[in-house]
Amino acid sequence: MQYTHMGRAGLKVSRLALGTMNFGMSTDVADSFSIMDAAVDSGINYFDTADVYGGSQKPGLEKGYGISEQIIGDWLAKSGKRNRIVLATKVYEPMDTGPNDRRLSAYHIRRACDDSLRRLKTDHIDVYQMHHIDRQTPWEEIWQAMELLVQQGKVSYIGSSNFAGWDIATAQSSAMARHFMGLISEQSIYNLTARTIELEVIPACRHFGLGLVPWSPLGGGLLGGALQKAADGRRPGFKEKVDKHRAALEAYEGLCESLGERPADVATAWLLHNPIVTAPIVGPRTVAQLRESLRALDITLTPETLGKLDVIWPGPGGEAPGAYAW
Repeated sequence: MQYTHMGRAGLKVSRLALGTMNFGMSTDVADSFSIMDAAVDSGINYFDTADVYGGSQKPGLEKGYGISEQIIGDWLAKSGKRNRIVLATKVYEPMDTGPNDRRLSAYHIRRACDDSLRRLKTDHIDVYQMHHIDRQTPWEEIWQAMELLVQQGKVSYIGSSNFAGWDIATAQSSAMARHFMGLISEQSIYNLTARTIELEVIPACRHFGLGLVPWSPLGGGLLGGALQKAADGRRPGFKEKVDKHRAALEAYEGLCESLGERPADVATAWLLHNPIVTAPIVGPRTVAQLRESLRALDITLTPETLGKLDVIWPGPGGEAPGAYAW
């Protein structure tokens, strides 16, 4: 396994992160335990979850919330491997039906952190991530709440997720004014089919020293051998999505075949070639899928191949403002 620093922080994490959103939904407890055991055995030390994972995200069905954290907590208690992993979770999404049971008020942050710690059966969270930007709560309030968690030893580092470039800049400017480290990571959707963050989020991460943790590295399955999956008809509505991108997918899967690599591995390797990317999140439903994902670490994409991928899946044209102005 390869390891790298999380942005400018001294923290070192594996180049692949274990995503646990499937735990409690499409993956049962026994298989979840097996996946976490296999992840640690393979050298993966970065585990990503969220308080909202493992249940329905529809209002009125909040009883499913927290299941992923509970499964991880039970595994930690059974395995005794807490000190072998970097544990990341998130706060923002609604955890109950009350008006203060969501977003990033100091009120909710405090309660949500304590609830996550209880479910995870640990006394600290290594990276506590804001799951979304909350433009209705001032940064003075957010940072004061986060600083208190750090002072109490409940949280070691703070991260963001789904932030715009200017949100990262605003957050860091406010943190620096308080002599606080602020963010060390940003978790964004990023893959060959979704490259919008190249405009401003990636430059912001580079400037402020944030590690980038891409979610959905396979574009919702499009980059994981979608043509065969669509032909099998295993996922309702997936064929329509594939048909929309069929020309690009045929070119992409043809290129992967010429390389002798699986499309999913090429997609992950493409992310790993970007120096700002810390660890793409892989979300296996089985141990076999986890082990297959490790292949991406050994793939080196030549400049010629990278150029072909840019033709098949063009980005926004570079970084702002050069991508659209002189």
